[in-house]
Amino acid sequence: MHFVTIFSSIRVQDVIDILFLTFITYYLYLWFRGTKALKALIGLLALGLVFTIARSWGLFLTTWVFQILWQVLIILLIILFQPEIRQVLERVNPFARQSWRKFPIQGAWAESLADACFRMSRRRIGALIVVERDDRVKELLTGGVPLVSDPAPELLLSIFNKKSPLHDGAVIVRGGKVISAANYLPLSTADELPQNWGTRHRAAVGLSEKSDAWTIVVSEERGDVALARNGVMGDIENADVLKDTLLQDLSRNNAAANAGRFKRLRLMLTRRWAVKLGTFALVCAVWLVFAGQQDFEATFTVPLTVENLPAGMRIIEPQKPAVTLTVRGLRKDASVLSHRNVQVKLDLTLAGAGRRTFRISRFNIEMPIESVDIIKIDPTEIKFDMQEN
Repeated sequence: MHFVTIFSSIRVQDVIDILFLTFITYYLYLWFRGTKALKALIGLLALGLVFTIARSWGLFLTTWVFQILWQVLIILLIILFQPEIRQVLERVNPFARQSWRKFPIQGAWAESLADACFRMSRRRIGALIVVERDDRVKELLTGGVPLVSDPAPELLLSIFNKKSPLHDGAVIVRGGKVISAANYLPLSTADELPQNWGTRHRAAVGLSEKSDAWTIVVSEERGDVALARNGVMGDIENADVLKDTLLQDLSRNNAAANAGRFKRLRLMLTRRWAVKLGTFALVCAVWLVFAGQQDFEATFTVPLTVENLPAGMRIIEPQKPAVTLTVRGLRKDASVLSHRNVQVKLDLTLAGAGRRTFRISRFNIEMPIESVDIIKIDPTEIKFDMQEN
């Protein structure tokens, strides 16, 4: 397939097509990341690649089997992964992710939160605290009792006390304020998680897989403090490290909120740049494969070649005749054609002196690819002023 030629014939509509599919594919990855549905989607993509190769190589039986099983496979996947698909549809508004809400960057709330976590660590009090960032996590939670308070150590210690009716669940912190307690988080279904992790750790990783929120876990058994980010759990050494980590990241968020339009656009493009670049490359590759099978029209102008001009005759007008052709066919074929490899020839063996009219038809045109249709020839007639020498 002439990939270079296809790219050279790219249109504005094609650029929009690629960017839109990149956008959709990127957010599908974010929504399904960390779930078993992502592995199923990767498997489905691999099967689609095999089907495309089989069809392009003319493997009739393999193509027929895929065509029969394809619809059944899609229905089966919808049934098996109904919860994940429902969750994606509920979060179908991607623009809410780019809110860049401002957080108070003063150290008071972060210092209080860090102090409370390590007080609970020393007392072996289990805790689960979600620090909301750009993504709203409300649709990912169940339960919850509304609160509005600063994250004071005394408040958090009383909430997570075993005798408290609110201790079983997570506290949500938004904008430096505790906004709810007793929230239940989605559990991670990743297979590679350590076997000794309890429900709190799995819930923390599960939420970080589906949003950009940070979740602090205080282990009741070991007294460890850990922070889950982007599906990865890391230990926190002390309260100062936790406070500095929170403030450094949220300060970057505030810088984004206060930045100008172009800085916001740059931050949006550079955030998770490796994933975005990989998604763009994947969509471009798929587009190249399927673009060749797309119906395509091309218009170009070809110089008219005069053959067998009688001896003693010369053409007065026109001196440089040309014909404009519009062709239609598969993109991989039609995009190859141009004035470089298409010829329009006119036989003037029987031409005489005076003004002569000649018709231009399909029989006068030579193309390297015969499967392409010529839908327009302009002009269909050409007039020559002939004169004897």
